[in-house]
Amino acid sequence: MTSLRPYLALTKPRLTLVAVLTSLAGYFIGGGGLEDGWGLLHLPVAMMCLGAALAALNQFFERRIDARMPRTAGRPLPAGDLSPERAFWFGFVLLGLALTQLLVAINALTTLLAVMTAIVYLGCYMPLKRRTAWCIAVGAVPGALPLVMGYTAATGRLDVGAWILFAILFLWQTPHFMAIGMLYRREYRDAGLRVMPDEARWPASVPWQIVIFSLALVIATTWPTYVGLAGQHYLMVALALGFVFGAFAFEAAIGRTIPAARRLFLASLVYLPALLAAMVLDAGFISR
Repeated sequence: MTSLRPYLALTKPRLTLVAVLTSLAGYFIGGGGLEDGWGLLHLPVAMMCLGAALAALNQFFERRIDARMPRTAGRPLPAGDLSPERAFWFGFVLLGLALTQLLVAINALTTLLAVMTAIVYLGCYMPLKRRTAWCIAVGAVPGALPLVMGYTAATGRLDVGAWILFAILFLWQTPHFMAIGMLYRREYRDAGLRVMPDEARWPASVPWQIVIFSLALVIATTWPTYVGLAGQHYLMVALALGFVFGAFAFEAAIGRTIPAARRLFLASLVYLPALLAAMVLDAGFISR
């Protein structure tokens, strides 16, 4: 009998948890409250199924690539802990459950965004990883949608607030993934993945992208105050966080060293939840 542990590993629990928490942040920012037991019950479960499904299908389609990278060779499929057929059907069933729950218990708009997330992630981002470094920009789209899905679950509409949330998470992903690319660029290159610019060009292009997207991110994080998603307290926190994050981004761009890239990566992991927490708290969801 197959152990449950490979199935759990197939879901990438930490990344799936990030998608769940991000969607809940969008839900509270959009006006959902603690008293809405229906939404709070179904949204995280559906997002958990969606994140787990995409993680499982990702590992099914990229199992041969994973086997060529030391960082991913221990995953269930390259390690032989699970058959590809079981991994595929596990992901497929979870995807069906996620879409069904969103449609029945949340709303059609959020379900449509989930479908778009799956299509862009599986059908666009993954194939592009073998062809062009533009895959990072394409992959940032499904990466940003869980926050928007939480917002639309609460509001039922795709308005300016939703687009601002999308912009923030979209812009955050470039310095975040550029830092990862700097850390593991040789593994990606050896596996045939073009997630970074050409080796001859990347020392010049990567720092510029990190700096430009980090500055654009800091600007975008001020917009929620001006459209009424959050208040002045959030704005002060956002600017302080942006200053600190920008310092790490400039260090990585100027230094171009592995330690600087690692510090930027860790800073990005602290920055995003702190920013969203400040927005949620300033939105006053507890009182709604």
